[in-house]
Amino acid sequence: MTELEIRRLRFDLDGDVPFNWNAGNPAFSTYMNMVSIMAICFEKMLVSAVREAMPHITDTAVADEAEAFLRQEAQHANAHRQHVRALIRRHPGLQDTLDQAVASYERLTGTTPLRFRLAYVADLEATFTPFFKMLLDNEATLFRPGDERVASLLMWHFVEEVEHRSSALIIYDAVVGDTLYRMRALPRVVKHLLHVSTTLFDSIDANVPLSERGVDARDFAPLRGVLGKVRDRTSRRDVDAVRRAKPALHTVPWRQKLATTARVLMSQTPLHDPANEPLPEFAGRWFQRYSRGDDVCHWYSSELAD
Repeated sequence: MTELEIRRLRFDLDGDVPFNWNAGNPAFSTYMNMVSIMAICFEKMLVSAVREAMPHITDTAVADEAEAFLRQEAQHANAHRQHVRALIRRHPGLQDTLDQAVASYERLTGTTPLRFRLAYVADLEATFTPFFKMLLDNEATLFRPGDERVASLLMWHFVEEVEHRSSALIIYDAVVGDTLYRMRALPRVVKHLLHVSTTLFDSIDANVPLSERGVDARDFAPLRGVLGKVRDRTSRRDVDAVRRAKPALHTVPWRQKLATTARVLMSQTPLHDPANEPLPEFAGRWFQRYSRGDDVCHWYSSELAD
């Protein structure tokens, strides 16, 4: 039987939520806002793919794992919808940003075979534990200084991604079972991710004023950052404000960034086992506080109240 727990949390996102929710690190704010948008459309595709795969799963333990995996992912998508709705209330043009992302993943669902979509999910999910470990290991500088409502949502999501770190690969192995196909699918997966992320960053720039986001979102897109710097040398559009913004992960030590990069790359190899990944210490603290009934939706203020 699966050990995944379904946690139905309600985050306090009905009021005004700033786009730049961590004013001291606008690049990280923008990057995590993009993660919220991507979570909605990726997890919709994920749920559809796993539901389609369920009739092909004959092992009851794997079926239980898949069902719990889906239920956790559905909770994540619902929470991120709350966040994105709050951003859209303040910047209505972001509805178009979300619509573009959803349409891209709907096209993927409608035009690719199940085995590719399961490989896509397994490939991407495999990167989450090392990447989110890096973020959670630096929680004090990346999340604590920001709006605790958004920070609490993101930290909960990342902790649960670590919890179900093996689920996507278990499902893929049970239904597809071709280890090498997952690697062969990787270039197409990366190409799609780059296309969607570049589209999103362009749309964010178009729909959120620079005064609100504090950074040129296009600088996040691969290769576009270099081109953007060349463009900015001849542009008079708020160049100084853009250049002053530090990279999203500037508070993360380089040694950790390099270790994370290596682990992300290793996660795509045939012998990778997510169960063996080092875990963030923060995850253990989160589960402990949740188990004792703390208000994890207001992580920092409830911590002070203990």
